[in-house]
Amino acid sequence: MAEYIFRRLMKSLLTVFISIMLTFLIIRLMPADPVSLMVDPKLSPEVQEQMRKNFGLDKPIYTQFGIYLLNLLKGDLGYSFKTREPVITVLMQRLPWTILLMFTTLIMSLAIGLPVGITAAKRRNKLFDRVVNVLITLAISIFIPFISFAFLYLFGYRLGLLPTGGAYTPPPTQGFAYVLDVARHSVLPTITLFLGNSATVILYSRNSMIDVLKEDYIRTAFAKGWDDRYVTRKHALKNALIPTVTVTGLMIGSMMGGAIMTETIYAWPGVGRLIYDSVNAMDYPVLQGAFLMLSITVVAMNFITDLVVAKIDPRIRLSGGRA
Repeated sequence: MAEYIFRRLMKSLLTVFISIMLTFLIIRLMPADPVSLMVDPKLSPEVQEQMRKNFGLDKPIYTQFGIYLLNLLKGDLGYSFKTREPVITVLMQRLPWTILLMFTTLIMSLAIGLPVGITAAKRRNKLFDRVVNVLITLAISIFIPFISFAFLYLFGYRLGLLPTGGAYTPPPTQGFAYVLDVARHSVLPTITLFLGNSATVILYSRNSMIDVLKEDYIRTAFAKGWDDRYVTRKHALKNALIPTVTVTGLMIGSMMGGAIMTETIYAWPGVGRLIYDSVNAMDYPVLQGAFLMLSITVVAMNFITDLVVAKIDPRIRLSGGRA
């Protein structure tokens, strides 16, 4: 197990380094000039050139990358071009809102998706399973902006039941009233993310359970006279969870980055909305910090998922250790 963990850890660190390098180069090679967006174009070229020197944009790309890596090792992500605040401060202000949205969606997706997927597998080709398959297809096919604007129009504008944007009603209240206010604002973005993610959980749990129920050891368990619930809980569920655990880890990483459209449409003040605003402002340091956070999240979740799957199925751990 130790060898398996070491190999996965080294691969994860290499992946993070490559993502840092690619993110840095892609952002730096963008055609727009951030200085031109920050200053009055009437200022003299000398003043604009001085600003480029102040931000280190006058140096070659490889020199900028070296400086960025050294600062990164010190925990310094730089300062925002737009707000002049430390990037780490800007990210920490937005991260809790994304985490709230992400884990609410994840808990709902697993709490509903797993039972529905398992039940559909056990009732394969019956009415319940057919209805579930239709709903899965619809949920996966839905275009996020379309369903977001539909929710806003129906529940926010026409019915007036829910807020149309933001995370709370300014000025923010205190105590339990504030919690309720945030909960009301989070309903629409959470449901929007829930639709696609829950459909993914249902699909994987259903298909994996169908495969497991065909195995010989499941038929043997039934032949011994054990009831359906016991066989499912003690024998089938553990192996059926392996693909679901894998896709859940990937889902968490994708939600961190995939929430950009959702957070932007609902004006949710998370990391996704921050990335959108930073692209418009050409805020290089914030973009680099946000993408670094996303890449670390994705790699970390993949690493944790590998460990969980290896714990569930020792065969994966053994084959991975010899790879």
